[in-house]
Amino acid sequence: MTSAVQATPTADHTELRHLLRSGVRLGVLQSVLIGAFAVLQPRIEGATELVVLGLILVVGIAATIVLPGTWTRARTIEGIAGAAAIGLTATVVFMLIDVSIFQTAGIWTNRWYEIGGGSNWWYHPVWWMVGTFMPWMGAWVLSNQAARAGAPNPAVLVIGTVLLALVVMAAAATLKVPGAAFGLGTFGVAVLPALAIMAAATSVGVRRS
Repeated sequence: MTSAVQATPTADHTELRHLLRSGVRLGVLQSVLIGAFAVLQPRIEGATELVVLGLILVVGIAATIVLPGTWTRARTIEGIAGAAAIGLTATVVFMLIDVSIFQTAGIWTNRWYEIGGGSNWWYHPVWWMVGTFMPWMGAWVLSNQAARAGAPNPAVLVIGTVLLALVVMAAAATLKVPGAAFGLGTFGVAVLPALAIMAAATSVGVRRS
């Protein structure tokens, strides 16, 4: 008597349970990093704040743009969409942790209340969009790399995104875009157009199935 063993796909691994499990893993990792950032931010300052919080931010960005596309082995539209689904699932996990732990413990400062008009709930819809967009764009880049070179290169994705985000931040601050400055906040926002640029640049000449 033999038993059938389902092989793990070598490309576009988008089985629903895999996507949900991966989304939970990413959401927990993101929540740990966000929690550490929020706890440390009011307690350190100056160069220490920039280095420590900057490192946490870069690690979070790298995990968010690399892991979903890697876990789905994104090669076509299906794997790319699966990575976006992992990102969306992770945002739901963060929301549950935020509501049950972070907000209950009072982890957020008054700054968040002021920005949100007296509410901590305003940023959840924003995070749903950002948390889905980043894995989606990251998976596009990884897929494009695989189409060109036979294998993705996560290091190039992360380094290229960080460098482009620095350029976008510098341009926005120099041109005096409202709210833009040389700091972690502007850098975090600059990652979004940087990812879009990376995806567009690596897509040139790549046939998508």
